[in-house]
Amino acid sequence: MSGFIAGGDTTAAFPISNGEFWPEIDGQQLRAAMRIDSSVTDARLEVAVVNAMIEANRELAIYRAARRAEGHATLADVPGERIKGESQLLHLYRRVIYCGALAELIERYNSYDATNTGEQKVTEEETSPDQLRRDARKALRTLLGVSHATVELL
Repeated sequence: MSGFIAGGDTTAAFPISNGEFWPEIDGQQLRAAMRIDSSVTDARLEVAVVNAMIEANRELAIYRAARRAEGHATLADVPGERIKGESQLLHLYRRVIYCGALAELIERYNSYDATNTGEQKVTEEETSPDQLRRDARKALRTLLGVSHATVELL
């Protein structure tokens, strides 16, 4: 196995639209936040983001319908605490998408080394698809306002 790690940067922002209610996702911001380098093409990243959007939007369909019935045209219009000048709901939604997209990239493309071994010293556990899916699920449940724990009576 070679020690080569693609480390090129991409600079061109590319928005990925997401219907009328949900925010668009900027592929460049996703790359920066999740440390995705140029070894993942924009096209490959877009496919992963679209798949994450489909899953999240499906799970949030009832939430969206309820907010629309309240008169909110977009997620940004839904009242919520503000962090960095925007609703925490937007931050949570982006986390759902970012984690879901990166989990798919790691799982589907074995040639992508998400840990960037030797440079960023991130352990595999911190960037495993399972951990990313847990993070996405936690953000989704927080957005919905439900508990992070599922308890079942046996």
